[in-house]
Amino acid sequence: MDIAQALGTTEPAGTYPIAIFIPSVDRDGVPIDQVYWIKEALTVLGRRFGGATAMPPGAGVWRDDEQGGELKSDESVIVFCLAKLSEVTPTALKDVRRFLHRMGRDAHQGEVGVVMEGQYFGIREYDAPEP
Repeated sequence: MDIAQALGTTEPAGTYPIAIFIPSVDRDGVPIDQVYWIKEALTVLGRRFGGATAMPPGAGVWRDDEQGGELKSDESVIVFCLAKLSEVTPTALKDVRRFLHRMGRDAHQGEVGVVMEGQYFGIREYDAPEP
C-alpha cells in the first residue's frame, strides 16, 4: 500500500528522527528555566528541519559518575522532530551542537542528550562560549 497516496500527499515530510532532552533542574537539583530551553530547542529544530514538538514532562533519572555515581532525578521534556535527511547537513548539525553545548554550559548540566540515527549521544564537555 502507498501510504502517502492513501493520505493524499506525495511523500513523507521527514524520516530522520531527532530528540533532544530538556532538563528541569541543574546537576545540583536546582530548578532551571525549562520553558526557555524548550523554546530555544523548538526554534533551532523548527528553523533547521521545518518543525518540532515538545512532549509532556516525564520522570527521569541519570547517573552522575563525576559525583560518585549519584542518581539525579529530573522531569525532562523531549523536543522531537522528523527531519528530511537532506536537511541534516553539517551546518544544521553545527547549530544543534551550538544549542546543546550552550544549554549544557548555561544550565549547569552534568550531561545533555540527543537521539539521532537511533543512538543516544550524551555530551558532558561543553564548547567555550562564542565571542
